[in-house]
Amino acid sequence: MATPPTETPRSELLALIMREHRDALVSYAEKMLSDHGLAEDVVQETLVRAWRNADRLLAMDGSLRGWLFTVTRHLVVDWVRKPHTRREVVGATYHDPASAAGGVEGVHDAMVTLPSLRLLSPEHRAVLIHIYLCDRTIKETAAILGVPAGTVKSRQHNALRKLRRALRPEAA
Repeated sequence: MATPPTETPRSELLALIMREHRDALVSYAEKMLSDHGLAEDVVQETLVRAWRNADRLLAMDGSLRGWLFTVTRHLVVDWVRKPHTRREVVGATYHDPASAAGGVEGVHDAMVTLPSLRLLSPEHRAVLIHIYLCDRTIKETAAILGVPAGTVKSRQHNALRKLRRALRPEAA
């Protein structure tokens, strides 16, 4: 009977990371993201990067744990800054403007307002979409867009002012 092959340094490194660092990495990512499933995904990508860089990590003089936490943090920041990122809560309800109070008026307002969003810069439009269409707070919007809350407030104010001028020129 043949003896099983010995583990490669790469697989030993991955086993070490899983055994000694995985739980701490998931906890770290979850604290930043407030989403356990997403934290698991981020740590999975961290492990993939460790696998790809195993030779360098094995020869490294510095801290493996520090490298892992740095990669995890960079992945979280990259994810939060993605402009196309949409955070959805399972079980969230969709509010159809036509079924809300004033149904026809709501649809009319949406038909008039939504095309006007094209007048705004992408940054201003993103703020309004996150705050009003996705029903997010200023703090949540700031985290998603990767800008300070004050910047979100300023963009919201300026975007609304520009929309008011576009929709009712006499109100400006």
